[in-house]
Amino acid sequence: MTHSFEHKAMKTIFTFRLQHEDRKVAATAANEAFQLIDEVEDKLSRYREGSDVWQINHMEADQTLFISELCYDCLLLSLQALTETMGFFDVTLGRQIEHQKRQEEGAPPELTGQIMLVPDRPAVYCKEPGREIDLGGIGKGFALDRAKALLRGWGVDTGILSAGASTHLAFGEKAWRLGLSARKQTLDIDLRNQSLSASGTGVQNEHILSPLGEQSPYQHPRIWVLHESAAWADAWSTAAMLMNREELGSLANKTSGLYFEDAETGAVEKVNEDPGKRDDSPTSSN
Repeated sequence: MTHSFEHKAMKTIFTFRLQHEDRKVAATAANEAFQLIDEVEDKLSRYREGSDVWQINHMEADQTLFISELCYDCLLLSLQALTETMGFFDVTLGRQIEHQKRQEEGAPPELTGQIMLVPDRPAVYCKEPGREIDLGGIGKGFALDRAKALLRGWGVDTGILSAGASTHLAFGEKAWRLGLSARKQTLDIDLRNQSLSASGTGVQNEHILSPLGEQSPYQHPRIWVLHESAAWADAWSTAAMLMNREELGSLANKTSGLYFEDAETGAVEKVNEDPGKRDDSPTSSN
């Protein structure tokens, strides 16, 4: 039996569809998972005064700050993603992102300052102020990964967790049908024991900024990434919006699947796919 639950957090609606024989158990597990998501938001939001990230963004030179394990783990994963994405995924662009969101005049602030994770303990060291943390490109996926682990501890072994329409995490044996919707085509896929994350220009326009120099126009209106981890799917889809076709090819080998909307045709294409063949799992519906 499938039970559905909703919760508002992180400026979106989290929807859980959980399979369990006892609705009360599923409801209790979902409620605890939602509380965990609220805790993640309390620690990771740059807009909540006193949060870990808010405190990091107000550090002074040579200051060390102890933070929660949740924030430290998310920052550590973000640092790994910075390396894995060849520098395309960078969570220290908070000032530049704010400049873009507010549509302020003039050039965006220069990238200055240095923040470092302290090895082997949950702490951050500010060598020089100037960088500001924004975990919007990975936070929802990170929260879903943690929620899945909690739900399984309650004996909920099958379900799909969604953070709005952008990030989905399926676990268990059931396959969940989802659509990758582009301008001219919808490609249906079966999501099983993996995550799907989407990034694109449809909602917030060109909100993903390049940390590697001058901003270039996006080559693809929308990107979808499949990965075992929702946090990694989020990071990859964010970085992929800044990549050209050759760079996407390198990225595809590190994911479970990588799709993009062709800017000219409006169709959904799979990276590294033989044009004459398609996987048996996805089916196309126009």
